[in-house]
Amino acid sequence: MASQRKVSRLPGAPAQTLNDIMILPMEGGEASGWKPGKPTAFAATPFNETKAVFSPDGHWLAYQSDESGQPEVYVRAFPGPGPRWQVSTSAGFIPMWSRQRKELFFRSGDQKIMVVTYTVERDSFSAGKPRQWSEGLFSDRPFTWNIDLHPDGKRFAVLKIPDEQTEANPDNVVIIFNFFDELRRITSVSH
Repeated sequence: MASQRKVSRLPGAPAQTLNDIMILPMEGGEASGWKPGKPTAFAATPFNETKAVFSPDGHWLAYQSDESGQPEVYVRAFPGPGPRWQVSTSAGFIPMWSRQRKELFFRSGDQKIMVVTYTVERDSFSAGKPRQWSEGLFSDRPFTWNIDLHPDGKRFAVLKIPDEQTEANPDNVVIIFNFFDELRRITSVSH
């Protein structure tokens, strides 16, 4: 006899979903301590919704979904409900909001950093045409967050694709402890 397992669904989630975006409210405070509230579905469809990030003002949520047949970046008002707007046009991954300007960055399918300017009018979101932000390419490591935007909105930290002349082992990581002490040691001039 085959065993059956009951799977409970969260409020608002359809019966068949893949990766979904959930909202977990926190209750309490610094004095009493924080406790998780009841999670609810924000984006729960038969498709994969991942990599959700809040806009700096907290009124919008950008995320990645494969509902079009390939991963694209979408934006929805938070807490919703409401329409969603597709931001990327030919594959989009890992959305990141600028804290300095009305710009939304994401990774393209060919490992480039793309940027879109946007405007907001009441509860309507309008994105411009995506454009390439940099010529540089960076490595695609599945299931990792391999890019991050600096708070100044002008620089990124990325996992760079190694030069062809450089032999690189992507499974090795070098960790430097006491970085500034080591920097002083190797740059000190002996008298």
